[in-house]
Amino acid sequence: MIDSNVSRRAFLQAGGAFAALGVAGCSTTAQPVVAPPVEAEPVALSSAGSEMYAARPDELFPLPAVPYQKIPAQFRRQWVDNPTGERPGTLVVDTANHFLYLTYEDGKAMRYGVGLGRAGFEWSGRGVIQYKRQWPRWTPPDEMVARRPDLEPYSIANGGMDPGLNNPLGARALYIFKDGVDTIYRIHGSPEWWTIGKSVSSGCVRMVNQDVIDLYNRVPNRTTISVVGASMA
Repeated sequence: MIDSNVSRRAFLQAGGAFAALGVAGCSTTAQPVVAPPVEAEPVALSSAGSEMYAARPDELFPLPAVPYQKIPAQFRRQWVDNPTGERPGTLVVDTANHFLYLTYEDGKAMRYGVGLGRAGFEWSGRGVIQYKRQWPRWTPPDEMVARRPDLEPYSIANGGMDPGLNNPLGARALYIFKDGVDTIYRIHGSPEWWTIGKSVSSGCVRMVNQDVIDLYNRVPNRTTISVVGASMA
């Protein structure tokens, strides 16, 4: 079965505060990434991949099609049995396996592949999606600008980066808060579809733009999110 390596107990043990607040910035790193092994084709949605990942000319910034055949099958959007133990309507990020689940009734979940933070920026805990934005501005925190002086033009003081196809937050962003405080972590889109299933960003959860649009349309504000940092093995 596709999710036999995912431990329900590990999901239930997740918790604690979000770590390293204030250092995330949702930016690709220059570190090399290693492609994960390709699994056998899993059970997919009724819609063909060519439809799910087709071009979106209706968007404010028209999105090109994604060559979904080059994305390992396990990281494409699909319905699966819910392995999380969470009640319907909960978001769960499985950082060990690079999956994001949105849980539904009848023991099912929508599963998406995600890219995650590199070593030193991982985080875990519970929070809520405080609000969402279409084609958001990107404002890297001052800590990131201090590490990356080339980002100074997009600093908070300079008003951030305009929305667009090259903006690191992509087509949509979901903003994660804990106890009413912005964690500075986001679930967001990315044009870099080849990074899905890898750990290359500074802390945030990145998705294929077509997938984050789908998730954005399914998730209301104040949705609970659980980010599981422990191994699922």
